Amino acid sequence: QVHLAESGGDSVQLGGSLRLSCAASGLYTVFCMGWFRQPPGKERELVATIDADGSIGYGDSVKGRFTISQDPEDNAETTLFLQMESLKPEDSAMYYCVAKPAGLCSPDLPADAFGYWGQGTQVTVSS
Repeated sequence: QVHLAESGGDSVQLGGSLRLSCAASGLYTVFCMGWFRQPPGKERELVATIDADGSIGYGDSVKGRFTISQDPEDNAETTLFLQMESLKPEDSAMYYCVAKPAGLCSPDLPADAFGYWGQGTQVTVSS
Protein backbone atom coordinates (compact mmCIF):
# COMPACT_ATOMS: atom_id res chain seq x y z
CA GLN A 1 0.00 0.00 0.00
CA VAL A 2 1.35 3.40 -1.01
CA HIS A 3 1.75 5.87 1.83
CA LEU A 4 2.79 9.50 1.43
CA ALA A 5 3.54 11.86 4.32
CA GLU A 6 4.58 15.48 3.76
CA SER A 7 6.48 17.73 6.13
CA GLY A 8 8.37 21.00 6.06
CA GLY A 9 5.59 23.52 5.57
CA ASP A 10 6.00 26.81 7.43
CA SER A 11 5.37 30.55 7.38
CA VAL A 12 8.10 32.59 5.69
CA GLN A 13 8.70 36.10 4.43
CA LEU A 14 8.68 37.23 0.81
CA GLY A 15 11.86 36.01 -0.89
CA GLY A 16 12.44 33.25 1.63
CA SER A 17 13.11 29.56 1.06
CA LEU A 18 11.61 26.29 2.23
CA ARG A 19 12.22 22.62 1.58
CA LEU A 20 9.26 20.29 1.65
CA SER A 21 9.75 16.57 2.17
CA CYS A 22 7.50 13.62 1.43
CA ALA A 23 8.25 10.24 2.96
CA ALA A 24 6.94 7.67 0.50
CA SER A 25 6.60 3.93 0.97
CA GLY A 26 4.95 1.06 -0.83
CA LEU A 27 6.19 2.08 -4.28
CA TYR A 28 6.74 -1.47 -5.47
CA THR A 29 6.15 -0.61 -9.10
CA VAL A 30 7.58 2.33 -11.01
CA PHE A 31 5.86 5.59 -10.21
CA CYS A 32 5.45 9.14 -11.38
CA MET A 33 5.54 11.48 -8.38
CA GLY A 34 4.88 15.14 -7.96
CA TRP A 35 3.74 18.09 -5.89
CA PHE A 36 0.33 19.73 -6.11
CA ARG A 37 -0.67 22.90 -4.35
CA GLN A 38 -4.05 24.42 -3.59
CA PRO A 39 -4.47 28.00 -2.35
CA PRO A 40 -7.62 28.75 -0.32
CA GLY A 41 -10.64 28.99 -2.60
CA LYS A 42 -8.67 28.12 -5.72
CA GLU A 43 -8.14 25.02 -7.84
CA ARG A 44 -5.31 22.60 -7.36
CA GLU A 45 -2.17 23.19 -9.44
CA LEU A 46 0.46 20.61 -10.27
CA VAL A 47 3.76 22.42 -9.78
CA ALA A 48 6.35 19.72 -10.41
CA THR A 49 6.67 16.09 -11.46
CA ILE A 50 9.46 13.53 -11.51
CA ASP A 51 9.18 10.36 -13.52
CA ALA A 52 10.60 6.92 -12.76
CA ASP A 53 13.36 7.55 -15.33
CA GLY A 54 14.30 10.84 -13.64
CA SER A 55 12.57 13.12 -16.14
CA ILE A 56 11.40 16.33 -14.46
CA GLY A 57 8.77 18.90 -15.32
CA TYR A 58 7.68 22.18 -13.73
CA GLY A 59 4.65 24.37 -13.96
CA ASP A 60 5.27 27.78 -15.51
CA SER A 61 4.58 29.60 -12.26
CA VAL A 62 7.49 27.92 -10.43
CA LYS A 63 10.11 27.37 -13.14
CA GLY A 64 13.50 28.62 -12.06
CA ARG A 65 12.44 28.87 -8.40
CA PHE A 66 11.39 25.35 -7.36
CA THR A 67 13.42 22.14 -7.62
CA ILE A 68 11.99 18.65 -7.27
CA SER A 69 14.21 15.74 -6.35
CA GLN A 70 14.00 12.20 -5.01
CA ASP A 71 16.36 10.21 -2.83
CA PRO A 72 16.93 7.41 -3.36
CA GLU A 73 15.65 6.98 -6.86
CA ASP A 74 13.81 3.89 -7.98
CA ASN A 75 13.17 2.47 -4.54
CA ALA A 76 10.03 1.24 -2.79
CA GLU A 77 10.83 3.64 0.05
CA THR A 78 12.02 7.06 -0.92
CA THR A 79 11.80 10.71 0.02
CA LEU A 80 10.52 13.30 -2.42
CA PHE A 81 11.70 16.87 -1.95
CA LEU A 82 10.55 20.25 -3.18
CA GLN A 83 13.12 23.00 -2.70
CA MET A 84 11.40 26.36 -2.99
CA GLU A 85 13.35 29.59 -3.47
CA SER A 86 12.37 33.24 -3.92
CA LEU A 87 8.96 32.57 -2.41
CA LYS A 88 6.09 34.91 -3.16
CA PRO A 89 2.74 35.42 -1.42
CA GLU A 90 1.07 33.70 -4.36
CA ASP A 91 3.00 30.54 -3.47
CA SER A 92 0.96 30.31 -0.27
CA ALA A 93 -1.04 27.08 -0.41
CA MET A 94 -1.48 23.61 0.97
CA TYR A 95 1.13 21.47 -0.75
CA TYR A 96 0.40 17.82 -1.46
CA CYS A 97 2.74 14.99 -2.43
CA VAL A 98 1.18 12.77 -5.10
CA ALA A 99 1.97 9.56 -6.96
CA LYS A 100 0.61 7.52 -9.85
CA PRO A 101 1.77 4.43 -11.69
CA ALA A 102 4.34 5.29 -14.33
CA GLY A 103 3.05 6.33 -17.72
CA LEU A 104 2.35 9.88 -18.74
CA CYS A 105 4.10 12.12 -16.24
CA SER A 106 4.04 15.90 -16.66
CA PRO A 107 2.84 19.06 -14.89
CA ASP A 108 -0.05 19.18 -17.38
CA LEU A 109 -1.80 16.23 -15.77
CA PRO A 110 -5.07 16.82 -13.92
CA ALA A 111 -5.45 16.08 -10.23
CA ASP A 112 -7.55 12.99 -10.84
CA ALA A 113 -4.67 11.35 -12.72
CA PHE A 114 -2.95 10.80 -9.37
CA GLY A 115 -4.39 8.06 -7.20
CA TYR A 116 -2.19 8.58 -4.17
CA TRP A 117 -2.13 11.73 -2.06
CA GLY A 118 -0.50 12.77 1.18
CA GLN A 119 -2.30 14.75 3.87
CA GLY A 120 -0.69 18.05 2.86
CA THR A 121 1.60 20.61 4.45
CA GLN A 122 0.83 24.34 4.65
CA VAL A 123 3.09 26.99 3.18
CA THR A 124 2.39 30.64 3.94
CA VAL A 125 4.40 33.49 2.44
CA SER A 126 3.88 36.98 3.80
CA SER A 127 4.90 40.21 2.11
